[in-house]
Amino acid sequence: MRILVSNDDGYFSPGIAALVAAVRHLGEVVVVAPERDRSGASQSLTLDRPLTLRTAANGFHYVNGTPTDCVHLALNGVLGFRPDLVLSGINDGANMGDDTNYSGTVAAATEAFVLGVPAIAFSMIDHGYAHLDSAARVAADVVARLGARLRERPMLLNVNIPNLPYSSLTG
Repeated sequence: MRILVSNDDGYFSPGIAALVAAVRHLGEVVVVAPERDRSGASQSLTLDRPLTLRTAANGFHYVNGTPTDCVHLALNGVLGFRPDLVLSGINDGANMGDDTNYSGTVAAATEAFVLGVPAIAFSMIDHGYAHLDSAARVAADVVARLGARLRERPMLLNVNIPNLPYSSLTG
């Protein structure tokens, strides 16, 4: 499986690093994320200046634009292939209710879905990364469990994970 990972917190965020590490065993993983925190960017596109794609020392690609820009650029030529799945997150804080209208995390997943690729946005319900390892394991579990169903037809999911130990989430 080929997986594109993005977010709205920036390519340097602990959440994106944990998500990539958790799903790497499921297939080829490529990151294209904003160069800085773009929380609340919603599904905006950058139209007033050129966008630049760069590569960080860790191999993650970053763009001087919004989460939507990142997914749009990746799916329309930067990758050189069409991913089977797009993951966004893991966001530092919940994306529920009205927050989903403004969330860059959800917007990155939505852009993929609009372009015909299944996508999942992952967020931690509480701010802080006390149990980020647990959230990453839950994200990997969700992706592994959905597996082939994700490829049957595009779907868009928004998953909010409690900031608790893994054993509390699965027991």
